[in-house]
Amino acid sequence: MKPVAIFRHARSEGPGYFATFLSERNIPWVLIKIDEGAHPPQDVNAFSGLVFMGGPMSVNDDLPWIPPVLELIRQAVAGGIPVLGHCLGGQLMAKALGGVVSVNPIKEIGWGEVNAASNPVAEAWLGEVKGFEAFHWHGETFSIPPDATIILANANCAHQGFAQDKHLALQCHVEMTEEMVKEWCDVGATEVQSSLSSPAVQSAEEIVRCLPERIQKLNVNASAIYSRWIQGLKHH
Repeated sequence: MKPVAIFRHARSEGPGYFATFLSERNIPWVLIKIDEGAHPPQDVNAFSGLVFMGGPMSVNDDLPWIPPVLELIRQAVAGGIPVLGHCLGGQLMAKALGGVVSVNPIKEIGWGEVNAASNPVAEAWLGEVKGFEAFHWHGETFSIPPDATIILANANCAHQGFAQDKHLALQCHVEMTEEMVKEWCDVGATEVQSSLSSPAVQSAEEIVRCLPERIQKLNVNASAIYSRWIQGLKHH
């Protein structure tokens, strides 16, 4: 089976639980370290799926790797190769597929419920799950592209996830591990401190409270979402 390509845009924002999920199922994967200067591949056909992780930059920034990545996403969608995006990754997908990425009304950092939309697409992706506690760290948001359907939302951010055929874009983070949460709190300490006036930003103390239990529950929900996504992987 061809490997799943995972694109990393910042050292601290690796694949986390998603890599564990793939490895446990003997699904091969490769990490493309954009943050270390790796060039996006030009041809998607070497991969069974494409996965884009988060990052502190904006998809609207003038960065040399963004246009080829947007083209890669369009190529994958046209070729039926499933694409999955987390936060920045979801925003890259939205922009590639005709959506717009703009500033969210409020910054969202920490734990917060996301709710399933009431439509058949959301039900196909989420099953009986009506909502779950996800992790958040974003100041921007995406619009829903023309051919896509919203599947997740919450009070702080109207668009938390969309699906288009076998492709899934998430604004929230479901890939988190305990180690990642702690590292982000360290790396982002200044941002958290300066953003506490936002009603959707939690203190570092609150973010790490009951962390093992929160991560365990998140892994369960992530596993269900990822299980649905890998059904679309190209096997030839």
